[in-house]
Amino acid sequence: MKVISNGIRDGKIDKKYGKHGEVFNENGMPTLSLPFEIKNPPEGAVSYALILEDKDAYPVSGGFSWVHWTAGNITRLEILENESQTATDFIQGVNSWTSMQGGNQSKELSSFYGGMAPPNAPHTYELHIFALDTMLELENGFYMNELYWKMQGHILDQFTLKGGYDN
Repeated sequence: MKVISNGIRDGKIDKKYGKHGEVFNENGMPTLSLPFEIKNPPEGAVSYALILEDKDAYPVSGGFSWVHWTAGNITRLEILENESQTATDFIQGVNSWTSMQGGNQSKELSSFYGGMAPPNAPHTYELHIFALDTMLELENGFYMNELYWKMQGHILDQFTLKGGYDN
């Protein structure tokens, strides 16, 4: 399995998907979600899940990885730009914008893609895609740890696509 994105070129995420873009929610969180496509999915894949995280956030977040997007029960091989805001055929979990460091944004506003906003230096972002042999019993607004628990024993394959974003 391989994952590609036309929003990541030469290892760099297009500026429109984060704080240098033009699409934000009422709290200033970037919401234009990154598109991606899954190539060569494993046989038997029933659904896909994703986690978009920033491990470079540890020093500025108080010691944790910043979660930008989680989703599950994706049943197609391509997610288009901004479908975090428009699609209704998959479920989404909360991002780290709901945390104290993210301004305590509501769970409702945080259950979408929350784009890149590195405060201190360029950061590397990891889009993890998991091919699963089942649909997951999760509801919108789930937490990343719930996703990991539900995926346990069901991961057929996984792929990580990385891209940098400037501060």
